[in-house]
Amino acid sequence: MALAESGAEALSTYIVHVAPAHAPRSSRPRVLSSTYSSFLRDHLPARVAHPAPRMLYSYAHAATGFAARLTEAQAAHLASQDFVLAVVPDVMHQLHTTLTPSFLGLSESSGLLQTSGGAKDVVIGVIDTGVYPKDRASFAADPSLPPPPKTFRGRCVSTAAFNASAYCNNKLVGAKFFNLGYEAAHGGAIEETESRSPLDTNGHGTHTSSTAAGSAVADAAFFDYAKGKAVGMAPGARIAAYKACWTRGCASSDILMAFDEAIKDGVNVISVSLGAVGRAPQFYSDTTAVGAFSAVHKGIVVSASAGNAGPGEFTAVNVAPWILTVGASTVNRHFPANVVLGNGENFTGTSLYAGTPLGASKILLVYGGDVGSSVCEAGKLNTGKVAGKIVVCDPGVNGRAAKGEAVKLAGGAGAILVSSKVFGEQALATAHILPATAVTFATAEKIKNYIKTTVSPVATIVFLGTVIGRTPSAPRMASFSSRGPNFIAPEIFKPDVTAPGVDILAAWTGENSPSELDSDTRRVKFNIISGTSMSCPHVSGIAALLRQAHPDWSPAAIKSALMTTAYNVDNAGDIIKDMSTGEASTPFVRGAGHVDSNRAVDPGLVYDAGTDDYVSFLCALGYTARQIAVLTRDGSVTDCSKSKGSVGDHNYPAFSVVFSSGDDTVTQRRAVRNVGSNAGATYTASITSPAGVRVTVEPSTLQFSATQQTQKYAITFTPEQGSVTDKYTFGSIVWSDGKHKVTSPIAITWPASQAAAM
Repeated sequence: MALAESGAEALSTYIVHVAPAHAPRSSRPRVLSSTYSSFLRDHLPARVAHPAPRMLYSYAHAATGFAARLTEAQAAHLASQDFVLAVVPDVMHQLHTTLTPSFLGLSESSGLLQTSGGAKDVVIGVIDTGVYPKDRASFAADPSLPPPPKTFRGRCVSTAAFNASAYCNNKLVGAKFFNLGYEAAHGGAIEETESRSPLDTNGHGTHTSSTAAGSAVADAAFFDYAKGKAVGMAPGARIAAYKACWTRGCASSDILMAFDEAIKDGVNVISVSLGAVGRAPQFYSDTTAVGAFSAVHKGIVVSASAGNAGPGEFTAVNVAPWILTVGASTVNRHFPANVVLGNGENFTGTSLYAGTPLGASKILLVYGGDVGSSVCEAGKLNTGKVAGKIVVCDPGVNGRAAKGEAVKLAGGAGAILVSSKVFGEQALATAHILPATAVTFATAEKIKNYIKTTVSPVATIVFLGTVIGRTPSAPRMASFSSRGPNFIAPEIFKPDVTAPGVDILAAWTGENSPSELDSDTRRVKFNIISGTSMSCPHVSGIAALLRQAHPDWSPAAIKSALMTTAYNVDNAGDIIKDMSTGEASTPFVRGAGHVDSNRAVDPGLVYDAGTDDYVSFLCALGYTARQIAVLTRDGSVTDCSKSKGSVGDHNYPAFSVVFSSGDDTVTQRRAVRNVGSNAGATYTASITSPAGVRVTVEPSTLQFSATQQTQKYAITFTPEQGSVTDKYTFGSIVWSDGKHKVTSPIAITWPASQAAAM
């Protein structure tokens, strides 16, 4: 609940979705706001009219309606009216916080990057914390670029802190900010360290924007780490920044307004590295899903992060089928910082510490739990027991950099940070302010045992800089990357794909330190951070390249191309591993696989879908006509009685089957369109059946012709008696014409009792 404003009853922010027939005809902001203000005055009876509501936003492109400060009684009254489709409380969403172009195979001389010309006619809208273009070559004017596409109608907003004429150019073509929902939720105040402008004082938005479409910058690095040329995935694409996220999160009303403006401005791709907290919400109450529906209806690709709540199941957010949902994985680069114990044992850790190293001489080693705080909280460590020593810090309570800061404040010489047990083989690199490294939970247990069993335990930390190589294997799925199955619609596969999201170098703000600690006075032009926030803009940039290469493809076709051409094998020839287990990952972790940009430009077949398909999907979910209208914003009432398909029949490039009993037989239907150069291609299916299931496809051969470029097929899943004990089993179907391999993963969810019995 937000802080109370004037009047006896508290006001909170609500998003009010209005039935299109009762909405203003004009889309001009002033007219809309005035009309909706009158709307409120006319439709709130005297008994609930006070305190007076306050308008925040009016929506015309991403939604139909407005956001306003209302009492609980006012919101309830509006929700009871026929002309109001839904009243949704404003909620806070959270951010999902050089080598990668070559890792992705992007080359100026071949493949997708060459075919698309860098996506010079494409604008990527980035909804994030803004952008920091001051003295940042990633956003500098590019004389090789033509003027921005005429279809883009956006602009840069000037404020005292953001000089649009100085910062915006033919690369950064738009910059706006949205703060009304956030300020209302936090008592009307933005933190002093922030800027009421498009200027990014956090760094996250600058990082994601430059990853998607930053210009090439030679000799980029974070101090001496990851040195090389930094360039966005779509180096010719233009960037439009929509700042909707602030220090304590992103208000859904602000996010929806950012979508509204991006659609109105005419962007071609929207990149969203943020999401709901906790489980994925129903689509009609999820502003990202609502805004994305309108964007996709306009032909705009929406790429969004899956979330950082892994490794648990059902943790993926942004799971609507019209969104391209991205997980996070590693590249073949790491930053080792090894712990060497007094007994000679050497353990691999990871760090981005850039100061004076400890040296070869070993110093006393202690466990935080023995010196005041197991998690190394500031002010709780015993300075007498910590001074001059290396401290082992458990996970939890405070951030990784803050643990090192606490040790430094207590006089410690270094820190060893323990990764969460569920993260398995993953420890996360951090830009520490003292010599520190992160190790896995298993490694930490050995170090703690050494401390317990040694009279005077000693150690040092050896920083090895940047290492590129085939060991460990890459890509590997990040433990933090959120996973499926899809919490809202289990028959829709999520995440869709994975992309680089661990230790990514990209541009950074000059208003925040690389560690994000207030005590850290360092300022850098590039920073290295991890998250699905980082993997999302990689795919946004690749989607921009595909949009340029295939301007006639729908957002669904672009997503299909990325999914059906993705790869699932690492550079050691094994199935991509899951760092949380050390074993092979499953499709509920990696999606259809790791994006392969060059194969995606020529996928052979695509699974297409449009607004009518999504409406049928929503009907199959059991949504009411009013709930569907929140998304479609269509004046006509959706009649779901005419929709006979199941959720699993949605034309998705993957198959997720949920058995309710052991004797189910499930059939799902699909249609594929030939987009290859051979109009008369013949495709034949090959199936890898999941354990315990017999999979059949009818027909098993698809014959295309110049007049018949779309073909349909049905795939049937029948349980077989066997020894399946897993909750999930996986397989695939591949359609091939000898040149293309159009691959779709198959996931089977077994009923708990059946999995145990079979």
